[in-house]
Amino acid sequence: MSEKLKIKLSIADRVYPLTVDPSQEEGLRSASKKIDAMIKQFEQSYAVRDKQDVLAMCALQFATQVEQKQIITSQTSETAFTRLQNLDKKLSELLRK
Repeated sequence: MSEKLKIKLSIADRVYPLTVDPSQEEGLRSASKKIDAMIKQFEQSYAVRDKQDVLAMCALQFATQVEQKQIITSQTSETAFTRLQNLDKKLSELLRK
């Protein structure tokens, strides 16, 4: 079993101490940087009064990206399944001849 790492992440000018698996560290640090970059972008683009508003918009943006990927993956899977069904049907017909 691997040792846990104690790391500190800074998000929206706050430090969050975390204990994580070493395999998670890179992803967490990358996500933290993306959140901070998105915060800066929202603050520059919109009149923001409160960090909570900016964090809510960041959460919405990230959640939307995840949902869109799931929708696209689902549609791709359905298309692939339909194509495979059609191919199976054609192959079955050819093998019966």
